[in-house]
Amino acid sequence: MSKEFDVISDVIKRRRTIKPSKMNGRIIPNEQVQQLLELADWAPTHKHTEPWRFLVYSGDSARKFVSDHAELYRKSVSENNFNNDKYEKILGNGQNISHIVVCIMKRDPQKRLPEIEEIAAASAAVQNILLGATALGIANFWSTGGMTHSELMKEHLGLNYEDILIGLIYLGYSESNYEGKRTIPLEEKITWKYGKQIG
Repeated sequence: MSKEFDVISDVIKRRRTIKPSKMNGRIIPNEQVQQLLELADWAPTHKHTEPWRFLVYSGDSARKFVSDHAELYRKSVSENNFNNDKYEKILGNGQNISHIVVCIMKRDPQKRLPEIEEIAAASAAVQNILLGATALGIANFWSTGGMTHSELMKEHLGLNYEDILIGLIYLGYSESNYEGKRTIPLEEKITWKYGKQIG
């Protein structure tokens, strides 16, 4: 195997989901977050539609976003269905983070591609951010919880009807270390179709 393969293999296998509650409040330099977004911009994209868009929150704006998120949840449910634990969990996501990157799939106005291809491209951009963050020692959490996929959140962010919120990436630093695991054996996920090699 090449050194390049070993390096990228190591980063992929070390990537872990670190919840915001496990982050420690240390601040990431904005320049490093910019570097992660530059990696995101090199995701594969059919017909060069480049459908990924990012809203980046830091400092007070990150805490304000989390507070707004919690209030969107409060507004979305009746008083009888309101779950204070869920509200506090959303609110707590802002306590120890450094940045939040809101990841959006911006639909090609001409709709030249099926929606799934645009979602896949934007998701690949997110993965680039997560792997880059891992390589820099930055804890990361790709969240789709709370109000992330709600129409209220889309409206709050001023998104168009055709746009899709891919997720919220919480970034920070953490001393937490987690063992990786996979619950389904790889052999059950792969079917080889052997045939005669040509050439």
